[in-house]
Amino acid sequence: MVAKSFYELSAADKSGEPFSFEQLKGKTVLIVNVASKCGFTPQYKDLEDLYKKYHDEGLEIIGFPCNQFAHQEPGSQEEIVQFCSLNYGVTFPIMQKIDVNGSNASEVYQFLKDKKSGLLGFKGIKWNFEKFLVDKEGNVVERYASIKNPSAIAPRIEELLKK
Repeated sequence: MVAKSFYELSAADKSGEPFSFEQLKGKTVLIVNVASKCGFTPQYKDLEDLYKKYHDEGLEIIGFPCNQFAHQEPGSQEEIVQFCSLNYGVTFPIMQKIDVNGSNASEVYQFLKDKKSGLLGFKGIKWNFEKFLVDKEGNVVERYASIKNPSAIAPRIEELLKK
């Protein structure tokens, strides 16, 4: 079944339990494919800063570990969560490791890529730390390349939180 709405999606949380996107209704959501051994890994700090600053206003950030880009996320789920916590103080949800491209791409990423293509209409995820911004109604409103620092997204997040 292909999800018709963002809120029909679900994923496995860090413990492998179902995480229904239904609970994200009314929130602004930033979804990021993450990796521990990437040049962009320091973005975890900026993501956590955004989460701390805006979570009480309705921002949710969800990290999806992915090992599809130069094997930069080789760890087990426990190792990934521990790395994020110890090195960057991450408190936002880190889901189970997934694929974002190819025939085994998670339903979440199939949905996101279908709703918002990248540069020149490219649908695939090009690297770790690509970001999708979803508004309070479940619309995928922005897609940002890996190079876009999370702190640079703050004005757009503030705008969506006020709507």
